[in-house]
Formats: sequence, C-alpha cells, structure tokens
Amino acid sequence: MALKPEPTAPFHSVQYALRVLETVARHSGGVTEVQIARETGLPVGHLAHLLLMLRREDYVERVGDGAYIIGESLVLLGSGGDRGKAVERKLQQSLFALRDSIGAAVYLSRYIDGEVRITQYADGPGTPKVNEWVDFRAAAHASALGKCLLTQLDHDDRRGHLSRHKTARLTSRTITNEKVLFRKLDAQPATVPVLDLQEYAVGTVCAAVPITAGHSVGCLALSLPLAHAHRLRQAAETLNRKAAPLLLSMAL
Repeated sequence: MALKPEPTAPFHSVQYALRVLETVARHSGGVTEVQIARETGLPVGHLAHLLLMLRREDYVERVGDGAYIIGESLVLLGSGGDRGKAVERKLQQSLFALRDSIGAAVYLSRYIDGEVRITQYADGPGTPKVNEWVDFRAAAHASALGKCLLTQLDHDDRRGHLSRHKTARLTSRTITNEKVLFRKLDAQPATVPVLDLQEYAVGTVCAAVPITAGHSVGCLALSLPLAHAHRLRQAAETLNRKAAPLLLSMAL
C-alpha cells in the first residue's frame, strides 16, 4: 500500500495568525480587516481564511461595525495562573473537533525527558483508540507518533533513545534495523505525515504530523482500523491541514 500524502504547512499559517493576533491586540477598540491587511502585509484572500479560523477558535471576535477585537480564548490563554489549564482545555476541545471531522481517534504526543508521552487524546464509540498492547514509550520505532517525534531529534538523541528502547519486532512490518530506520527518518519531509501501516499493531494504521512550539518536540496523530485504511491518506492530509489551531494554542 503506497500512501504519499501531499505536503502542507500549518507552521506558516500559525506565524501569520500570530501576526494577525498581535495587530488585533494593539487596537483595543477594534480594527477592520482592511487595516489588519495593511499592517500585516497579508493578501486579503489569505487574511480572510485566517480570520475565519481565528473566529472559529474564539481567538478574535467580530463586533457590530465589522471590526475585530480579541476573543475569549485569547483572553483566557493570557490569564496568568490559569493559563496552563486554559491551554489544556483549548487543546482538548480542538482534539474533540478533529476526532469528529476526521472520524478517527486523535492523539497529542510530546517527547519529554527522553520519553514518548501521549499527553491528551480524543476517542469515542465509533473512533476507538489504539489498544496499547506494548507501551508506547518502548515502541517509538514502530508507531507513527513515535517516528514523528524521532524525526525531530538529532542523530545523538535518536541513538540515545534506541539505546534505552531496543527496536523490537512487534509485527511482520516493524522496522528493526536501526540503519534502515534512521534512513527513513532522515528522508521524511517535515511537512508530510509519518505513517504506520500495521508496524505497531496488526489491524491498525496511523498517521502523525509534527507539532513543535519553541524547543518542545511534539506531534499530532490519528489511528484507524485496517478496514478504514482506504481513508488514511485523506485523513492524514486533513490532520496536517487542521494542525494549525493546536499549534497556535501551544505557541501563544
């Protein structure tokens, strides 16, 4: 099964979105779309798309005269001691929305203190999460989210990780040769989803895209039962395209 999702770039959207938010925040009394375009230098068509996303995520609000002001989500994320909980709630809401729009279980994973950790996820009766039959911390070489995290590490950190967690064969498709694994990781384009085609578990396919804010290493992933493997390409592309709101929450 050859699946090659088309590359997209949520990172550029986030950079532009931050520019828009900075502009809106400077104008406490509200600012028009024309003025935002003038101050950010963004094309009107691109700006309209960003403003729709920012309104949907409650980062900006459009008031009666058509001007934009900062929205409730942005206020909450900037509210001092409550910021950590506010970010977590916002990320969870985004995961629920992704689960429903993609029709798959979705996961937010980070590489913390040399270990793979799933920090949040969203599943449901029709979108069951992966049965963690082998601890994900020991299966980075086989899972989409693990490989996605490893691609963001330098050579020494990858070697260090695999010295702690050997490349055990989990299925007949698992890559156990470190040289082969490293070649695949090095060849993985940053803007193309990483795939797991029954490498971690028979009967399950997965995809993951990097979600990196500052120096933290993270990724957004999805899983589907093998019976839905025909949807993996489209689901992975949607995951990549809709990663921007989560990345934005982490970057603010």
